[in-house]
This record gives sequence, C-alpha cells and structure tokens, in this order.
Amino acid sequence: MISLVLQAERIAARWVASLASAALGFPSMASYSGFRILTEGLTGNSGWRPAWRKPEPKPAYDAIVIGGGGHGLATAFYLASIHGITNVAVLERGPIGMGNTGRNTTIVRSNYLLPENHHFYEHSLKLWEGLEQSLGYNVMMSQRGVLNLFHSDAQRNAFTRRGNAMRLAGIDAELIGPAEVKAMCPLIDLDNARYPVMGGLLQRRGGTARHDAVAWGFAHAADARGVDIIEHCEVTSMIIEGGAIMGVRTTRGDIMAPKVGLAVAGNTSVLCAMAGLTVPVESHLMQAFVSEGLKPLIDHVITFGAQHFYISQSDKGGLVFGGGLDGYSSYGQRGTLPEAEHIFAAGASLMPGLKRVRALRSWAGVMDMTPDASPYICLTPIKGLTLTGGWNYGGFKATPGSGWCHAWTMAKQEPHRLNAAYTLTRFKEGRMLDEKGAGPFFWMQ
Repeated sequence: MISLVLQAERIAARWVASLASAALGFPSMASYSGFRILTEGLTGNSGWRPAWRKPEPKPAYDAIVIGGGGHGLATAFYLASIHGITNVAVLERGPIGMGNTGRNTTIVRSNYLLPENHHFYEHSLKLWEGLEQSLGYNVMMSQRGVLNLFHSDAQRNAFTRRGNAMRLAGIDAELIGPAEVKAMCPLIDLDNARYPVMGGLLQRRGGTARHDAVAWGFAHAADARGVDIIEHCEVTSMIIEGGAIMGVRTTRGDIMAPKVGLAVAGNTSVLCAMAGLTVPVESHLMQAFVSEGLKPLIDHVITFGAQHFYISQSDKGGLVFGGGLDGYSSYGQRGTLPEAEHIFAAGASLMPGLKRVRALRSWAGVMDMTPDASPYICLTPIKGLTLTGGWNYGGFKATPGSGWCHAWTMAKQEPHRLNAAYTLTRFKEGRMLDEKGAGPFFWMQ
C-alpha cells in the first residue's frame, strides 16, 4: 500500500512538473510517457497535441536554417538549446524529414580512421547516446554493435590499423576472428568460395536509430524552444548585399536574417549556386531496401568487406540493407535495377539464407559526394552564410554532430575545433581528408 501511494505521488509530481513546464514554454518530458499512452488509449486518444506548430513565416529572424531534415532540425535545436538563439526559422520545401533523413539505412557508428573524422564522429555518437534525454523523445536508439567483415590479409591489416587508431583516440574497437563472427551471426557464409570471412572489426557502441523519429524528435524539441518550422516553403534565391547574406526569397515571401545556414544534403550545389558559389560536390543516388517481416535473424549491423553491402534488422522484423552508388548524378530519389541486382547478389553471397527472402520496398537517397569522402561544416565566402553538407555515406550517423557543430559555426561565425578541418578550401590548400584512401575524384569514392 505504501509503495502504491509513493507511485501515485510520483505520478502526480510528474504531471505538475509537466504542466509547469508547458506553462513556461518548455517541452513536456511526460508528453510521450508510458502512463500518457495508457491514459490516451483509455480516453480515445483525444488529448494529443501536434508535435510541432505550423506557423506562418515572420518577415525577419535572427537566423534561418534551410533544410528540414535531420541536420537542419538539429542545427536549429542546438542554436536554441545551447546558444540561446530561439528566433530561428527552419525552411523546408515540402514536409520535414522527406529527404535523406527518411531515406537511409539508419546506421550509427564512429569507426573512422583519420583523427579529424573519428573525433567528430565520436562526438556525434556520444550525442546519440544521450539524444533521447536531450529531446524528450524516443528515437529508438539501439546500440546493437556494428561489425565490418574482412576477407584478406591486406584487408585485415587495414582494419587493424583503423582499430588501433580508434583505440588510441579512446574509441571502442575490437578485432574478432571467424568463430566469434559465426557466433554473432550464424547466417554468414564463413567459407565463401570467393570471399572467405577471416574476421571483423567490431564497434559495440554502434548500432541503429529510427530515422523518421530522429527528425520528429528534433522538430518537437526545437519547436518547444521557440523555433519556427515552416514547411512547404521553397527557397528560390538569396538576398545578398555587399558580400553579406541579408535573407532569402521563398515561395511564401521574402524572409530576412543576418545568418543563414544551408543543410540541404544532395541539393547543396543548387542552393550554393543561388549565392554564386561553386562547391566541390556531386549528387548521386544510393539505394536501400527493406524485406518482409521476419523472426529475429540478425542481431547486429553487418557490413560485407568484399562488396558494398550492409544489413541490419528493424524492430518490426524487416531486414534493412543497401549498397553503393548507382553511378550517375541524379535527384530522382529512385534507383536502378542493375544496382539493385548487385546489392541482392552481394547479400546472397554473404548470407545464402537470404535468397528466399522477399524485398518489399526500396528508396534512394541523394548523396552529396565530395572528392575526399569527408564533409563540409564551414563558413562560406558570403558573410553570414554557413554550410553543412557533403556527407557522402555518413549523413545519418552524423546528424547530431553536424547540427551541434553547424550551430556553433552559425552562432559564433567561426568553426569549432571538431569541424575546423571541414572547409571548402581544403582541396586548394592541399589538406584533403581522404578517409577511404581512394584519391581526389568523385568516381573513386
């Protein structure tokens, strides 16, 4: 009886705190609690409110973020929550989260080789680990582990080098053998005739998160802090005077701001062209697929080291998998059958048991590829105009880190040390971050 009374008192206290927070304009931490879901289920779900407002654009803001995907919403959230800049507009030409945020394979990791990259991605992973508490929203973060397989002596040596670099930086990494690989994922064909599995590099803190929930969570938390999220508002041109950004022209009128940040993924070159900038980036398609729902088969994220293939299993049972680029520039958000065939063949080669599994749907993200496979988070030659882009294959996992660093760069008009190397000028200055060791050409990435 005493414990029931204590529980009732705690529930009441949470409700009082929730009401007080709402009155003060702060996000309600109880909005999506188990108790709230039970209550709404018993009352016809009549008490839910929209997760974010649908405001009309104001004539002017302190800052504008163009792009309503994960990176743009994260930028706005950190501008408000860390830097106290709440008079912010996020402009999205359609509904939020309908670009790459909703078109990826949801992988989260920080297993990079170069210091500039593994420090940034490790910072991002640490933000992921506390993101649900920061947002007050369940993004379904699952640290199930990411296993990169290797298939030759040379590949083992390269993975050993990467793992050692990670460990020297304080990042978790383990090199495991075939027996441990088989124990983790019995479906894998260790004795593959072409690509025998010799082991793998494992990062146990890596995993997955629910991509659309990430967009919704950042939108919910940013809106609660006063950010205006303006959907169906396409930017058509930039207003620049005296080499400085003054605002943007949109399909819903001119909106002025002394600081504008671009977070538009595959449309980076299009928006930069509006400001008269030519950036080293190309837009390519990368497909992803989901299978029919199955019983638990794959407990981790597995990547095939011999061919570009990666796979995990969602909470609903679907296998989520993808491969490399389609090989041509496009904004189509749909892939090609030859690349789909290549991805299916790679999956069946790695895990023969997948041959009878049916794929239900596919999509394609528009990847903004840079010559050295590393991103941009930087100032531009236009005063007040900043950029986060060029995310190649790493956009989703970088979401909180990109937003955090971009918000810092926008607020202070200078880079943080974590993104100081991610400049547009690094190619001219000979400071490339060639993470893949593939060379300074788009087609090599």
